[in-house]
Amino acid sequence: MLSYQHIYHAGNLADVQKHALLAWTLAYLTRKDKPLSYIETHAGRGLYQLDAAEAVKTGEAEQGITRVLADHGLAADHPLHHALTETRNQHGGAAYPGSPLVAASLLRPGDALHFAELHPQENAALRAALRPWKAKVHQQDGFELAMSLAPPTPRRGLILIDPSYEIKTDYARIPGIIGQLHKKWNVGIIALWYPILKDGAHTQMLTALEAQGLPGALRHEVSFPPVRDGHRMIGSGMFVVNAPYGIEEEAARLSALFEGISRK
Repeated sequence: MLSYQHIYHAGNLADVQKHALLAWTLAYLTRKDKPLSYIETHAGRGLYQLDAAEAVKTGEAEQGITRVLADHGLAADHPLHHALTETRNQHGGAAYPGSPLVAASLLRPGDALHFAELHPQENAALRAALRPWKAKVHQQDGFELAMSLAPPTPRRGLILIDPSYEIKTDYARIPGIIGQLHKKWNVGIIALWYPILKDGAHTQMLTALEAQGLPGALRHEVSFPPVRDGHRMIGSGMFVVNAPYGIEEEAARLSALFEGISRK
């Protein structure tokens, strides 16, 4: 449970999909001058250097965000581009913001930010990365944190559920957790990221989620070639409850981007 470190995968194509949809949603929510809550269940360290040995070893960032930027696949006015630029201005040209820094870069002083990260070293790094912002970093199980906070104050807001899925029971647990969260926080946007693996491990989870009839549900999936021989991940998905108006257009833009990547 404490072995996963995202530095090996930071900035990969799955991150591009996840962070683009997250950034778009947060930018949409901040159009209104009303405070909001942002909760993240599996935050990681928040800040990554893509020239680190771990990132270079896998080459996932090179085929991910580096390639997308080189192909002009992320418009200069996209909120993810804003978060990326702000991060690199502060931490150098190889820096990449994980979802905590994407959120912190786009949210406002009056918004509430809560992040859970169990791994001791990752938690310490996350605290350091978020020092410029007024954010609460918790070293506890992210699902437990989510349940304890729901409904948060302010009630308006978003939760990102982004486990590593190293614990295989997560696939079976998550539909029930999301159902409970929605009952406690019916106005909250609940965003779940999941990998698409060759063995289709996500399919039963998505079937169970869709069977609940959760309101405003968006299921968006993209495909991409395995990053290397033997790599099991062939795509990435997001399931969003109470999906905001207009997100379908951003999802369609991302689908077109990934179709272009797959053809090359």
